[in-house]
Amino acid sequence: MIESSDFRNARIPLSSGIGRMPVLGFGTLIPDPAETSRATGDALDAGFRHFDCAERYRNEREVGVALQARLEAGNLTRQDIFITTKLWNTNHRPERVEPAFIGSLDRLSISFLDLYLIHTPFAFQPGDEQDPRDQNGNTIYDPGVTLLETWKAMEDLVDGGRVGAIGLSDITFDGLSALYGSARIKPAVIQVEAHPYLPETELLEFCKEKGVAFLAFAPLGHGARPGPLEDPVITAIAARLGKTPAQVLLAWAVQRGTALLTTPRSPERATENFNVSALPEDAMEEINQIQTRQRLNNVVNTGNPGFIAQGK
Repeated sequence: MIESSDFRNARIPLSSGIGRMPVLGFGTLIPDPAETSRATGDALDAGFRHFDCAERYRNEREVGVALQARLEAGNLTRQDIFITTKLWNTNHRPERVEPAFIGSLDRLSISFLDLYLIHTPFAFQPGDEQDPRDQNGNTIYDPGVTLLETWKAMEDLVDGGRVGAIGLSDITFDGLSALYGSARIKPAVIQVEAHPYLPETELLEFCKEKGVAFLAFAPLGHGARPGPLEDPVITAIAARLGKTPAQVLLAWAVQRGTALLTTPRSPERATENFNVSALPEDAMEEINQIQTRQRLNNVVNTGNPGFIAQGK
């Protein structure tokens, strides 16, 4: 649980691996390369120090350019910034893990990664095509590798000293509990969709029990209309407290014990999403009573991220 009422500089110590993860993170899933670099720079200027990337987003290089520009300006050091990226599904075979990892480091122009995640627990046909499909348009999966085999290759990266911690994205409660019991190096972080319409309470409680940091993506509902941002409970609380609906949703996420990712694309939105402080307990209780249940991204069932266009 985050004890300070000001969440802007709050960090979560990672119980497995090394480092402290800022609770407010910037997600870099932005299709346009130029916009990626600009928005990343704006996020840094607003105060974000946690940046979530992925090989699958095809823009690690642009993120790296923006980060390096601010580092070279002399106001920040590499130690100030927490960088995550992810192993894509086509690289699950153990012999492909290290080359994929090194490729991400090179594109990001860094020598050390704070956190490396398995992007999804689904293995796709290995190769250079990130979205392998058969003649009927169906995803081609790889039955020749298990998630545990991929995880062991991730553990080897930690042993090699170039990554501080490892974890999983888009994992279910059953998937995490099974892997956790077999892992030599326990997952430090999981990244999953979570918001008041999908609180993932059972998974969050497991993570708290085991000391796994819970990182929520789509905490604002990823633009769904209608969605959490328009929920009457959220808008009423925002009006009452003089906050925006986004700030209410982000504060709820942090107060329940999770870190989070947003992707503001303007300086104004970056400032809004970074200036997050605690809600009173009655507001938390009101949000916890919301009954709507909706998953916005079906990736946990298919391995295909619903927020990334096919072929991108």
